[in-house]
Amino acid sequence: MSKLVIIGAGGFGREVAWLVERVNQIEPKYDLAGFVDDGKTPGEVIGGYPVLGSTEWLLSQEEKLCVVIAVGNAMTRKRLAQLLQEKEELSFPNLIDPSVRMSKRVRLGKGNIITAGTTMTVDILLGDFNILNLHTTVGHDVRIESYVTVYPGANISGAVHIGECCELGTGCQIIQGISIAKQVVLGAGAVVTKQIAESGTYVGVPVHQVEKEGKNQDEKQP
Repeated sequence: MSKLVIIGAGGFGREVAWLVERVNQIEPKYDLAGFVDDGKTPGEVIGGYPVLGSTEWLLSQEEKLCVVIAVGNAMTRKRLAQLLQEKEELSFPNLIDPSVRMSKRVRLGKGNIITAGTTMTVDILLGDFNILNLHTTVGHDVRIESYVTVYPGANISGAVHIGECCELGTGCQIIQGISIAKQVVLGAGAVVTKQIAESGTYVGVPVHQVEKEGKNQDEKQP
């Protein structure tokens, strides 16, 4: 079995540990050594697994390790991935829950986490270090760039293109053929019915962009 560590010992990290356990029940693949977390004390036990050390500790290791980045924030995950990929001893497998329904016509990069109940149909392209959380649905011909976080229960219709470092809130819905720019955050329950060409935060049904902080009050007048 390959030795594996999870970066992030928070709630999602514990869920990923459970995902690894579920994978091993079907076919023993990973020896889950524990967590790496800059905010925890080495030796602390979380969910039955020890905190091994910080990111700096991980970068000092010389043995070959599989690494899963269980950090929901897209930009933080990108920063960690770029840092860790410079170390040759580290590899980044795709973790796919046994309950995921996915056709053979789905292409995956590396470091993706696809959690329980997710459905991915046909001719889908998924980049690197994405998270598809519980019961996400992804339709035909969808393209998801890298470092995207999809929170539970999101529905992505066919032929949608999602840019890098987006975060799609719980229960959001995106109709077919939509393109979404990079670094877009969708609020929980948001419904996207038209293209989103500008980075920012969008909420509502249908979505509208949240006013940017610091915008001059005079600019808001009709």
